[in-house]
Amino acid sequence: MSINYEETANKIKLLAHPERLRILDAIRRESECVCHLIALLNKPQPYVSQQLSLLRKAGIIEDEKDGLNVYYRLADREIANWLDDILGEVVDEQPEMSQHKKLVTCPCPKCETEAEVMVEPMFAQ
Repeated sequence: MSINYEETANKIKLLAHPERLRILDAIRRESECVCHLIALLNKPQPYVSQQLSLLRKAGIIEDEKDGLNVYYRLADREIANWLDDILGEVVDEQPEMSQHKKLVTCPCPKCETEAEVMVEPMFAQ
């Protein structure tokens, strides 16, 4: 097997970013929509979308459309294995991961309500 060092180095650089690592940790547990990732990171939507775009272009994640909703999930099994090695295997839901879903309600089918997106007030500066 031939190793592509440039591609591997690029993946490592993407993983070295704390917010992208948090995104990957969340979506390795289950597919997530942008509104949940915004709540998890407590960052504006354009910032989260930019991070998702970088991960998608590298082939690390993929999106799945369900009507108007878009969910993100891991697409690279090697990255999933790396995350298990680095962060530990997913056994139980971490409090931080479940807490971010309580901060937001959205119209996605995974949410229990049909309310509009409501994010923490930090964005109303």
